[in-house]
Amino acid sequence: MKYIPLWKRLLIAAVLIVTVAFCVPNFIPAAQREQWQKTLPAWVPMQSISLGLDLQGGSHLLLQADMDSVIKKRLDDAQIFARKALREANIAYSALSLKDGAVILTLKDDSQIGEARKALKSADESLSIDQNGLELSAHFNDKALKDMRDKTIAQSIEIIERRVNGTGTKEPIIQRQGDDRILVQLPGMNDPERVKNLLKQTAQLTFHLVAAGGDGLNVLELPLRADPKTSLPLNRRPLLTGDMLVNAQPTFQDGAPIVSFKLNAQGARIFCDVTRDNVDKPFAVVLDKEIITSPRINEPICGGSAVISGRFTVQEAGDLALLLRAGALPTSLTIVEERSVGPSLGSDSVEAGKTATLAAFLLIIGYMVISYGTFGVFAAVALFVNMLMIIAMLSMFQATLTMPGIAGIVLTMGMAVDANVLIFERIREEIKAGRSILSAIDTGFEKAMSSITDANLTTLISGIILYAVGTGPVKGFAVTMSIGIVTSLFSAIMLTRVMVQIWLRVKKPKTLPF
Repeated sequence: MKYIPLWKRLLIAAVLIVTVAFCVPNFIPAAQREQWQKTLPAWVPMQSISLGLDLQGGSHLLLQADMDSVIKKRLDDAQIFARKALREANIAYSALSLKDGAVILTLKDDSQIGEARKALKSADESLSIDQNGLELSAHFNDKALKDMRDKTIAQSIEIIERRVNGTGTKEPIIQRQGDDRILVQLPGMNDPERVKNLLKQTAQLTFHLVAAGGDGLNVLELPLRADPKTSLPLNRRPLLTGDMLVNAQPTFQDGAPIVSFKLNAQGARIFCDVTRDNVDKPFAVVLDKEIITSPRINEPICGGSAVISGRFTVQEAGDLALLLRAGALPTSLTIVEERSVGPSLGSDSVEAGKTATLAAFLLIIGYMVISYGTFGVFAAVALFVNMLMIIAMLSMFQATLTMPGIAGIVLTMGMAVDANVLIFERIREEIKAGRSILSAIDTGFEKAMSSITDANLTTLISGIILYAVGTGPVKGFAVTMSIGIVTSLFSAIMLTRVMVQIWLRVKKPKTLPF
């Protein structure tokens, strides 16, 4: 019988210690665990497995981005820049308009077609230009539209993450679905309406001067937040935009909730100049085409800091500050699907998962002990350790456990003992072939290794592919299955072999127990 190297014994001991350390917090009540976390050193593991939406309840939202408005705004900007470029290049044209998702330019002189193409291209590099006589049509091709969608969804996901994380929600799942949809799952969320309101707001913040009489076409009529029936005429061109903010925090002024904000260097300079030139004039703070406050400029506001007041509640002030910090969405989002999972239903799922796992564990142990006797007991111990290792790794990496994830764990249990079955059956064959017990065991472990490695490696590849291309429940199943495959190789091969070797040295058996 081969000697057990020191490194192998130390490795097994280290893995078992780490496994126990990361498993223990999962069996400590949450309140007590938080209290211990404040007193124990930072290196002591106290994190537990994060439960998914289906196990602890919460909210499931499917949001759809308004891509049409993104494309229209891009075309509007292209038309504005094209008009300026045409004027600077002294290109004569009879019409410049938007029609059927394209910028249509009608020229007066065909000798200026080349220069007109350059002017349209300078307005937006992504535009493709078609010609029909003196008419040029600039539009976005399929590749440009795909890039636009990808950037819009990626930016929206980033901003949604900031907003959701700002509410204190733990382990949210935010991911893209299809071309223009975003899945948001909020486990444990007990105030879904607040999050829905945060996600539905684009949070485009602008500052405008109130228009004086005679401003004509540059006037924009917007409703007051406090009184939607009343509107104010504003200068269409904003003085400042929300992207000039570097921070925003809720605070109090004269006992009333307000939002204080700080501007970047450019915004601070512009705000100082504007307020200096417009003392005693009103201006408006506009959020998503609604005036939230319209104060009078009493004195120049320099230094880059100011406040927004508007009869806020404490939560409204906090939410507005959060929206401003997170930034504006590139387009509006519409909730197209909404589901809520109650805590009681989540608890039922947890109990069902526990029951299924325990039943599978007991049945597998029973079969192994009946079939392989003492060796079956070793396989049962290895399977138990494998279960603990899965829990430990889920806790260590803060992976989210879902019902499909529990299914992956149950599947892994069968795969874990499958390695032992291959080894034990190979040992049995070697005994029948006339080998001694020690030789049969060594040969059985060695010759079964290639089959076990190939089987687990191919399954692991499948798990990686499922995780890469799957979403939601599929990813949860792939994570636990992949973790289980890795841990089963350790427990079913290294741990089982050490137990068998110790048993041989202590018992010195004449026959195998199966």
